[in-house]
Amino acid sequence: MTRLSYHPAFVNHNELEVVGLTTEMLASGIVYVHEILDGLDTQLLSANAFRISQMFELANVSSMVGNLLGAGIANASNGNFKRNRPHKYPDLLAQTSQAHDVEIKIALETNKPKGHLAKPGYYLTCRYVLCDETGIYTRGKANRGNVIWIWEIRFGYLESEHFSLSNTQGDSGKTAVVNGVGMEQLKVIFCDLDRCPYSARSAHFLRYNNLYKT
Repeated sequence: MTRLSYHPAFVNHNELEVVGLTTEMLASGIVYVHEILDGLDTQLLSANAFRISQMFELANVSSMVGNLLGAGIANASNGNFKRNRPHKYPDLLAQTSQAHDVEIKIALETNKPKGHLAKPGYYLTCRYVLCDETGIYTRGKANRGNVIWIWEIRFGYLESEHFSLSNTQGDSGKTAVVNGVGMEQLKVIFCDLDRCPYSARSAHFLRYNNLYKT
């Protein structure tokens, strides 16, 4: 399976400059996630085990993707960022005067990213899908594959009102989900149209497609 080259798929490059991020850092982060997970999957399969996505609950898979993405970005940042400890806010700690702290949020398919805190700040959101072994994505829960593939990254500044708070009985503590207004506040930086989980006829897909027509 051959992974994509990500640089042509980036838009809104200037949005990142305010915090010291670049599309090159994000591209390196995406490649880092995919290469680490592919390597782990290869080792697991050779030991007659299952792939990562099959061995853990998807919430834990999302957490793993977030940790790896943060590490990959930090590694490619030329010292501008370092990865915070797991489950500590924010995920990327600024190390120079040109950089600002950034929190990373992860979600599956078209889900809205969530966490336990609704803090104002800069956010990098990442959504992924589950493809088959050849990298082909087919929409629908019943058609999910088992290969993790990042399809979207957004970035922007979120205020407290850009989160919907929940503390319902049975939840694992308080949750703060980025709401619809918050998602619109975040600018699309990267989108893999071949693996977009929205219908090709939907308004969402058309908006993504229009980003690459200019």
